[in-house]
Amino acid sequence: MASKARNALIKRKTTETDISGKLVIDGKGVSDIKTGIGFLDHMLTLFAFHGLFDLMLKAKGDLNVDIHHTNEDVAICLGKAFREALGECRGIRRYGSKEVPMDMAAAKVMIDIGGRYAFSWRAPKYDNTLQPAENYSIEDGRDFLDTFAKNANINLHVDIYAGHDTHHVLEAVFKAFGIALDEATQIDARRKGIPSTKGTID
Repeated sequence: MASKARNALIKRKTTETDISGKLVIDGKGVSDIKTGIGFLDHMLTLFAFHGLFDLMLKAKGDLNVDIHHTNEDVAICLGKAFREALGECRGIRRYGSKEVPMDMAAAKVMIDIGGRYAFSWRAPKYDNTLQPAENYSIEDGRDFLDTFAKNANINLHVDIYAGHDTHHVLEAVFKAFGIALDEATQIDARRKGIPSTKGTID
């Protein structure tokens, strides 16, 4: 069951962005990411490293306007790549959860690859007062993960427990995201088919 390569090519070109790359789910955490948004590159490198995904990603976008289009389109591409690479989801664990601390910040990410989109972001009230880290805000990170979940068609819950530093908060989130997604996508040797009583994951 695990012998079939779980890979996907990434390609998306619009009037706002031009994105290409490759995803390998059963990788070694090797990445080469250049989106033009330095902080996003850092977060996705952490995501790939801790999730043990191989991820090659190049993006050119209208950053002269702002980072929104590139941030969103990279998330679209990555979400669709995981959905394609997983195929029918045969044998996967389906669920994943991880708590990660980062200095004074801490976050938990929970995932269900069940063929339904849902996104939840629970954070302290001061969340919207945090200053952006290297021109990347908490809201940018939230939008990225929401867009990923929508295009991967998964449940994604993010709980932020503590942290007053945007960089550390998002670092905890993206590390937890990678580890939880790795757990959810792993093959369970006992599972002979699709992990749903419905017999399918759309």
